[in-house]
Amino acid sequence: MTHGIITAALAGFGTGLSLIVAIGAQNAFVLRQGVRRHAVLAVVAICAVSDALLIALGVAGVGAFVTAWPAALTVVGLAGGAFLVCYGILAARRVLRPTPGAALTTEGASSGSARRAVLTCLAMTWLNPHVYLDTVLLVGSLAADRGDLRWAFGIGAGLASLTWFTSLGYGARLLSGLLARPSAWRVMDGLVAATMVTMGGLLLARA
Repeated sequence: MTHGIITAALAGFGTGLSLIVAIGAQNAFVLRQGVRRHAVLAVVAICAVSDALLIALGVAGVGAFVTAWPAALTVVGLAGGAFLVCYGILAARRVLRPTPGAALTTEGASSGSARRAVLTCLAMTWLNPHVYLDTVLLVGSLAADRGDLRWAFGIGAGLASLTWFTSLGYGARLLSGLLARPSAWRVMDGLVAATMVTMGGLLLARA
């Protein structure tokens, strides 16, 4: 049982990390705040706690839905698998055809007050429709496929979010040079593509 819990948690960690490392406004904002050493703890906490809440909502909601209607597991598996495969294909497309200038940058408007940083971070997190697809629907559907181990999977995904945002915020001065290189993101996208397509294929096969 312990081995199963660890395996599910590691799978959740890998899935969460694959979903969260994509280039986006939220990651760029956390990186900028980290480089400037401004409201880093608040920004990291908002991002990580928000993801944890949404992941818990997805694991609990989708899990309860599947428990009430067992046949839904097939539907959830097919939908989640298809989404993962499409996500992986898009990541692979970015590797083969990178967007010119695609990289995180620390340039931008002044970070301003801590209150402004907090409000900006909250808006980027909770007003982004993709975050609900990634955490509530996708992670929730993948967790439901784990049955009784779905919470271990969810905890792993939440830890991935905490690890990523902490590393990005507090390691920003060390990471900014690397993450400013488009080639670094092509490598990451390649890993994301392989992970997503593999997991999506397995999910579709089980469904």
